[in-house]
Amino acid sequence: MKKKDILLAALLVIMWGINFTVIKLGLKGVPSMLLIALRYLFTAFPAVFFVKKPKTELKYIVLFGLFVGVGQFACLFYAMEIGMPASIASIVLQIQAFISPVMAVFYLNEKIKTKQIIGFVIAAAGLLIIGAANARDGINAIPVLAIILNLLAPVFWSASNIVARIASDKEEAKGEKLDMFSLVVWSSLIPIIPLMVLAFVLDTPQDIINALANFSGISIFAVLYLAIGATLFGYGVWSMLIGKYPMGKVAPIPLLVPVIALMSARIVLNEQLSSMQWIGVIIILIGLVTSNLDFGIFRKYFESKSVKNEG
Repeated sequence: MKKKDILLAALLVIMWGINFTVIKLGLKGVPSMLLIALRYLFTAFPAVFFVKKPKTELKYIVLFGLFVGVGQFACLFYAMEIGMPASIASIVLQIQAFISPVMAVFYLNEKIKTKQIIGFVIAAAGLLIIGAANARDGINAIPVLAIILNLLAPVFWSASNIVARIASDKEEAKGEKLDMFSLVVWSSLIPIIPLMVLAFVLDTPQDIINALANFSGISIFAVLYLAIGATLFGYGVWSMLIGKYPMGKVAPIPLLVPVIALMSARIVLNEQLSSMQWIGVIIILIGLVTSNLDFGIFRKYFESKSVKNEG
């Protein structure tokens, strides 16, 4: 990856890592579906008046908006609302790093390299260690529905990755370049109405009115952070990366998100990191490096040394 893109990926990891703590804070005063609807409302407006509609078919805008907004976030936010801790939610969501490349094999004809499989296995071991540490430390009274929804969230996320990549590839075939930031902005119009319908299904009208009438400073901060930081910047950068690089190279990047999520949860929510959690974090880092390491560089280096010695 180019240095500029590596820097953007690092900022993305930080924004998304803190995102889980912000979600938990936002859910203390706002029901989950309303919180997501407000997130997308402020993501779309006023941005749609200044950002041109993306040059892609309407179906890709709709599918991207539904998979991310209604699929991924409805599952994630509601899981966290009914009992999924921020730290564990951030970990479970990262299984998209394994689902996305597999989907890419079927829908994008990409191949999974051996180093990626090795890296994924190492990172998965790290995630399992962190999860085991959480269970050992007593964070095991999680509702089954919360677990199921949290597991569904990365499936929808992976599906949105494929949609974004297909849309990008189709425009590239025409000699055009898909503006991923524009896709994020315009697709944000799609989830608002379905999410409001879900809000009135899961909560009473009085609950919605009370939440809006008693909007706190923390709630305002949460909505703005989720809209501007996590969505406009976060998904803008993420969609740009999956449009430029193979899915197998980009998908492991969010495996670093739990590192930041665990740290922010400890500082803000007082969720403590144990020695086992830190071991898991280090293993995740090793897995990420392994899956993205260019072994060809080392091969060329040793070949050049060999040629020099022969000379």
